Amino acid sequence: MSLANIPPSLDDPFMLALDAYKEKRLDEARVFCQNALREKPDNPACLYLMGTLEFDFHRFDKAEALMRRSVELMPTVAQTHFGLAQVLASLGKNQDAQTHYEKTIELKADHAEAWFGLGNVRSLLGQREEGAKAYEKTLDLKPDHAAALNNLGVFFCDKGAYDNAVRLHKKALALCPSYAAAYNNLGNAYKGLKKWDEALSCYRQALDLDPNLFQALNNIGLSVMYGKGDLHEAARFFRKALDIRPDNVAALTHLGITFCMQGNFEEGAACYEKALAVDPHYRDALNNMGNALKALGRTQEALDYYKSVQDLTPDDPELHNSIAMAYLALGRFQEGWNEYEWRWKSSQFKGVDRLLPGRRWQGEKGPGKTLFIYAEQGFGDTIQFCRFASLAAKEKGLRVLVEAQPELVSLLASLEGVESVFPLKRKLPKFDYHCAMLSLPLGFQTTADTIPANGPYLFANPEKTRLWAERLAEAPSKSLKVGLVWTGNPRRFSLDLAMTNVRRSLNEDSLAPLADLPGIRFYSLQKKGFSLSSDFPIVDLMPLCADFSDTAAFIDNLDLVISVDTAVAHLAGAMGKPVWLLNRFDSCWRWFRDREDSPWYPTMRLFRQSAPGDWDSVIDRVRDELKLLTQTDHL
Repeated sequence: MSLANIPPSLDDPFMLALDAYKEKRLDEARVFCQNALREKPDNPACLYLMGTLEFDFHRFDKAEALMRRSVELMPTVAQTHFGLAQVLASLGKNQDAQTHYEKTIELKADHAEAWFGLGNVRSLLGQREEGAKAYEKTLDLKPDHAAALNNLGVFFCDKGAYDNAVRLHKKALALCPSYAAAYNNLGNAYKGLKKWDEALSCYRQALDLDPNLFQALNNIGLSVMYGKGDLHEAARFFRKALDIRPDNVAALTHLGITFCMQGNFEEGAACYEKALAVDPHYRDALNNMGNALKALGRTQEALDYYKSVQDLTPDDPELHNSIAMAYLALGRFQEGWNEYEWRWKSSQFKGVDRLLPGRRWQGEKGPGKTLFIYAEQGFGDTIQFCRFASLAAKEKGLRVLVEAQPELVSLLASLEGVESVFPLKRKLPKFDYHCAMLSLPLGFQTTADTIPANGPYLFANPEKTRLWAERLAEAPSKSLKVGLVWTGNPRRFSLDLAMTNVRRSLNEDSLAPLADLPGIRFYSLQKKGFSLSSDFPIVDLMPLCADFSDTAAFIDNLDLVISVDTAVAHLAGAMGKPVWLLNRFDSCWRWFRDREDSPWYPTMRLFRQSAPGDWDSVIDRVRDELKLLTQTDHL
């Protein structure tokens, strides 16, 4: 603390104390101060100096008492209020500190450090905009204030104004090249811009300057995880951060996320539990604990955690989406569909909720009225929920138009009652109502007992079916023709989705027990260039499939489809073909838990992992069931 503007005292012990303080002989200064106060207990300058010394020795409670007495004796001296504010801020008494910073500024408007301190406590009190204004005032008074530049950069980074943050942090570092925290925060701004290499470079420079800066270790872990997709390396840095701060809730939570992404949900939950033992209200740990429990099938418990998060952030659309998935997994469809409407406010659906003319359809009957339905998500979602388009025509008397992915247009033309199906981005026709595909169940007030699944609702083109029959004619007449899908879309644009695909997919080693089964001819239904080695006997005709109508005709000529959770499984189910779903342990809400059938597709059987990553038991069951099929000669 500065002693500027404190009225001088000619008392000899005080002057000795002051000289010792200026020469950084702090222990001697403290002794001289004590002597001075014995002679004159209410010496205001000495009280202030003694408070400063106690502050420097981190004895904040003693410092507060001394500073308060100093303020009482010199209420119109700005520096006494500033000194007390500094002590109060160190004790976490931010509201009280704010009062004394403001009093300092009232007495001395150009006190740059008081403006800076005011910015800090306002930010800690959640007054982020007011805090930023205080930092800006600091910089008006002192443009080379590196800490104010840094903190203002953090404000802009938190707002998503990453370019502004980069500019400010660079200015701070130009003034103070050894500023480790500023390097860390510059890394955060680059991370926000998804400039992962630049972010990692900044974090490493921060660690070079301060090897114990656990925030930089934690941030390297995040950058390695989301920038490089290397979960093992990310976990190593999170553990390093925890070596320094074992109770750091952020690093504990991030380590838990790496475990869960790899399918180690129990270990992930253990990390979240440790974080919540430190801070029971830590939002990220509460939310991720919910995710882990849902993955473990403990969905009601997961919902309880989501509700705890909702108490903290009631209007978070991502949270409402998680709550929706939990309700749907529990079969509580009415609550689930209502919550799922929050998706339109989430980052994932930014730009998907279109500003369309007419009214959003909410289940009304409308003879003579036109309903425009549009696909909003993946191929499998469109195939699963397009059934409601036929229902809208049949039960609501609506003229139905459907917009879908180009790859699905020809297939969806077989939907009963639908007047027209056209590709995305075509000029829209006139309509009275509009509805996104996955909002249709809400309009129909669909429950688990009223899912429309009375029979096939998508059909292959007869001409294409005949063409594919010719292509498959070379197969032995008594062989069981089985279509196989072992991996989904990698979806590398999102680490979370990419890791979900890893967990839902099988490699060739896992499929090996099926390779030598007699009486079966396997056909690949795998797109995206995935193939098996020549060691696995499979016929790959998928290059001949231009779109899903070709795939449907192909499936129409097969006896059985075996697939991981992809669009092909939905297609076979929608066509009423026998389909076996190879289902990961942490399966999607739509397959429910503890059942081997699906209310969505009567011809589907579920083969679920008994533990995360356990494909061996799944394939053993499939092998046994295939043997029975070849022996009984029917499905």
